[in-house]
Amino acid sequence: MRKGSKMRAVLCTEFGPPEKLVIKDIPIPRPSRGQVRIKVEACGVNFPDTLIIENKYQYKPNLPFSPGGEVAGIIDALGDGVDDFSVGESVMAMTLFGGFSEYIVIDSKALLRRPSEMDGATAAGFTMTYGTSMYALKQRGQVKEGEKLLVLGAGGGVGITAVEIGKLMGAEVIAAASNEKKLEAAKKAGAHHLINYGKNDLRDEIKSLVGTNGIDVLYDPVGGDLFEPCVRSMSWGGRALVIGFASGNIPKLPTNLTLLKGCSVVGVFWGNFRLKETATDNENFKTLFRWYQEKKLSPLVSQQFPLENAAEALLTLANRKAIGKIILKP
Repeated sequence: MRKGSKMRAVLCTEFGPPEKLVIKDIPIPRPSRGQVRIKVEACGVNFPDTLIIENKYQYKPNLPFSPGGEVAGIIDALGDGVDDFSVGESVMAMTLFGGFSEYIVIDSKALLRRPSEMDGATAAGFTMTYGTSMYALKQRGQVKEGEKLLVLGAGGGVGITAVEIGKLMGAEVIAAASNEKKLEAAKKAGAHHLINYGKNDLRDEIKSLVGTNGIDVLYDPVGGDLFEPCVRSMSWGGRALVIGFASGNIPKLPTNLTLLKGCSVVGVFWGNFRLKETATDNENFKTLFRWYQEKKLSPLVSQQFPLENAAEALLTLANRKAIGKIILKP
């Protein structure tokens, strides 16, 4: 933190690639009614951060703004009307943006108390990835014990969490990724089968594992050319979960495939779910925190960067070189 009432923040002052981000000293914000101020211990780096700085995301903040959609830290000030949290509590939260900074103010309703044994870096990488995968597999995919779950991008931040959660739900998990290092991480997370689609034909590999029965649930944060062959490999009544488009390409799907397969294409937007169905999401996190405390979840934070290296962190993610989660630390 700077002297006096200033803090460091990574700012997007013009839309463009990560290299255009700057770091500046700006005033420390004050919490308004219903808000708290968090001294940020760590901030998760996520794919939406790469989109929001280029004005390609659903949420479009006014310039200048700080990216960073999830944080962990310590409450250091309360706005009027906040009586359910106290100064000094360790918390985590989805912020949409503003997290790449030393302090952030946020509505108290967005906060989650983190388990006492969870450190800041782990907490900063937990909210969005585990929240997304729990919502996807429980509410949207309704995964059942014994079903075959195919996870694309299984070495990335959300992919690894889908492998872990899918296994805990009793699914037979097929992890697919673009290289062996990512598949090794997925294997450690509990995947039963591995597919390297960087080397082998994805549809052929799926068929060799499941035969003509097909996959019951597809978890796809990648999009692009991978989506259609996966839908062609669905079982009758299967569910294809659309998580995101890390490939940079939104797939086009012949909709007759959904008719022939009797399958569903299901959108997963955890951020809106968190805002619209907070109570249900809080119940999801109670389960996730219990699994964490029982050591059934092993969050993987593979790289930590200082604020000054925010552009490098975002490029690592955008270029799909990340394994597990990337964190920024003020």
